[in-house]
Amino acid sequence: MMMMNSALVALPKEWQAWINANLARSCHPDEMAAIMVRDGHFDGQLARAAIDEALHRSGDGQAQAPAIQPMPRLDGASNTIQALDRQVQVLLSLQAPRVVLFGNVLSDEECDAMIAYTESRLERSPVVSDRDGSTQVHAHRSSRGAMLQRGECELVSRIENRLAALIDWPVENGEGLQVLRYEKDNEYRPHYDWFDAASPGPRKHLERGGQRVATIIMYLSEVEEGGGTSFPNIGLQVQPKKGSAVCFLNTDHYGNPDQKTLHAGEPVARGVKVIATKWLRQREYR
Repeated sequence: MMMMNSALVALPKEWQAWINANLARSCHPDEMAAIMVRDGHFDGQLARAAIDEALHRSGDGQAQAPAIQPMPRLDGASNTIQALDRQVQVLLSLQAPRVVLFGNVLSDEECDAMIAYTESRLERSPVVSDRDGSTQVHAHRSSRGAMLQRGECELVSRIENRLAALIDWPVENGEGLQVLRYEKDNEYRPHYDWFDAASPGPRKHLERGGQRVATIIMYLSEVEEGGGTSFPNIGLQVQPKKGSAVCFLNTDHYGNPDQKTLHAGEPVARGVKVIATKWLRQREYR
């Protein structure tokens, strides 16, 4: 019997037949997924999940694919999204990896208020050790930052609830906001946000809410030059724009880390970049 959360059976029967026929012809799954997005207007992650499921089917026709996991919803089909109290714009939408650039996520006043609220709390930003999971200062990350608690003030709570509505993901399934300040030449070299379960340090962090399934980076300031968020494996660079936010999925619908999400905070050449980052977990983060 097919699993109820099967991506394959969620598709129209003609598309199920199309997938099976093209796999039988040894068509490449990536090319098939691209056609499904282009011609069937399916979500890219759903398309690939259905193809992967068909690939894992055994000879007796029973689905052997792992369970599909709920994921944050990155709506790139609409031009605008009503996120509680604010109308957010969709400026860019990329299918693989799943990246959406949102505009008008925060007002200028909210950006300025967040910067002022955290200014006295900034400390050198750490990274997570692969060896033991501890946080430590590293040359690859030269910003200063402040970690906030979920809902620690009205401003933080308002932003978190807006983000939850924007991507349809519970507030409690997220880490607290991290505000980061990058001055001239500060950067964060290419890295992944997902935790590598093969390393003992990151494994400890997986115990608190599971994998980081998505990342939201909100830009709190204008930057005169540099400071973009780059994705070197796919040739994409997002320039900072005050009030906008870039959001991307770190895993697929089976929980597998997406190698294409390698990203970096490019060095600031002129001005100051301030961002607020939100990491979203599989389940409630404690």
